[in-house]
Amino acid sequence: MTENNQTKEKLLAEIGRLKKELKKKKKYGLVWDSEREPEEVVEMCKEKLPILKEVKSKQIVVDRSKPINLLIEGDNYHALSVLNYTHKGKIDVIYIDPPYNTGNKDFKYNDRFIDKEDGYRHSKWLNFMEKRLKLAKNLLKDSGVLFVSIDDNEFQNLRLLVDKVFVEKNVEIMVWRKSGDGRYGKMKNTTTFRNDHEYVLVAYKNKTKSKLSKIKIYPNFNSKPKKEGDRYYWVGYIARGERGTNKSHKNYYSVKDPNGKTFSAQFELNKEEFLELDKNGGIYWTKSGIPYRKIYTDEHREIVCSSMLLDVGGTYEGKIDINNVFGIKETKDAPFNNPKPVALIKRLLDLSTLGNEIILDFMAGSGTTGQAVLEFNEECGGDRQFILCTNDEELDNDRNSKKHKICSDICYPRIEKIINGYKNSKGEKVEGLGGNLKYFKTDFVDYKESTDKNKIKLTKEAVEMLCIKEGTFESVLNSEYFKIFKNPDHYTGIIFDQLAIEDFKKEIKDIKGKISVYIFSLGDDSFEDEFGDIKQKVKLSPIPEAILKVYRRIYR
Repeated sequence: MTENNQTKEKLLAEIGRLKKELKKKKKYGLVWDSEREPEEVVEMCKEKLPILKEVKSKQIVVDRSKPINLLIEGDNYHALSVLNYTHKGKIDVIYIDPPYNTGNKDFKYNDRFIDKEDGYRHSKWLNFMEKRLKLAKNLLKDSGVLFVSIDDNEFQNLRLLVDKVFVEKNVEIMVWRKSGDGRYGKMKNTTTFRNDHEYVLVAYKNKTKSKLSKIKIYPNFNSKPKKEGDRYYWVGYIARGERGTNKSHKNYYSVKDPNGKTFSAQFELNKEEFLELDKNGGIYWTKSGIPYRKIYTDEHREIVCSSMLLDVGGTYEGKIDINNVFGIKETKDAPFNNPKPVALIKRLLDLSTLGNEIILDFMAGSGTTGQAVLEFNEECGGDRQFILCTNDEELDNDRNSKKHKICSDICYPRIEKIINGYKNSKGEKVEGLGGNLKYFKTDFVDYKESTDKNKIKLTKEAVEMLCIKEGTFESVLNSEYFKIFKNPDHYTGIIFDQLAIEDFKKEIKDIKGKISVYIFSLGDDSFEDEFGDIKQKVKLSPIPEAILKVYRRIYR
């Protein structure tokens, strides 16, 4: 073969190789520079593993029969890493309000605010969001849903990123009206139109299994549900009245209220159906004698929800909400910039929950999601539980000389006041809603390599993580070699020395029901032989290997 032929063969082979590579490449999607500036909080996890440590002085316990809500102070990447061990596949709903990357000191990357003129500001934001969205997806149940608030600054990029992480068919969009009709006069907008909207991206773990396809919503969201014994109900208008009455319509008729006063109108159901409802207590009569149908929260009506979020408050109401809790009169003095209104989060809860779900907000900020969960439980019944994660940085936008820290000065006090009660901006006393809260901080264990010493260290520091994973916070026994915790339904045992297994078994012999047992092991031993005589009673797991497997997957 001549030299020219050899060169030609090599060229054809290279062209063939490149064609194969091109076939592997993404034809359409989002591409950005993900290597230029690694994120420091991610890089540190190559040598330090995140754990959680409880701040016991900030525990709030009002009703031990209710779920324990969690507040985690620390970087949300580290908190999500821990939750990937404690709550993988357990979360029903995630809501986040991420930094919008406006260039106005709202987004930090590697401890620096990202300026609007930074040529890589979108890449840095996408790096930040992708890592957290991937960890968040692992936490969701198959039926779970993620809600993300965003505005036009990053909407297009976020939509493509969420499509990538959750798959396009599992993503929908809602539009939130953030301001009302009264905002006229001098405008600071640089756009042609008054900017009254933001978005809520809706991402399903698996849309076909989502509760949103099954949840029924109610026709009157602005009213507070009424209580009737152990049940709650909204009221729905069933007489057309001034909205249009046709006296010749077949459903135009007269009825009498409980006081004998006659009410005539065109109704949305026939007279026989109305009288049957009224006879069985299904009609709510106002003092002025107008009938409403009772719509019970446990008998949901099938009404398709609009993608427009028009009646759930705006940015002004968000400031009113937080000011009320802190007793602040002027909206300009709100302790937190641009908090979301509680009503918005309640609407999302109403769409996605039935009563006993776990709701996570890993960008919790001022704690609006926590307040919304507690109020929604009170108004609609249920034992929904929240997990909030936020850092404790000083706010850069404080309007007075006192600097506020996000978690310890705003988020935690807000939740504490909702639970225990407070005086609102009018000086009126507002009763607490009750509930329980545990406060944790992210911490770290040095772990540069998998040595026996480091494994022992991680095991001893992981006690709080194991209690969170099992939901068992009450200490039953605390010895040098093993610990036992419980909740009303379950026990957890943690054994630090294999030689203490027999003593541990003696301690649990009178405990009824299943016990989760975590046993220190340098390897991945099952310990089934040691517990063979009570294998029906225990669920065994070696530590720290189970934790390390999660971290290896995340940090690989």
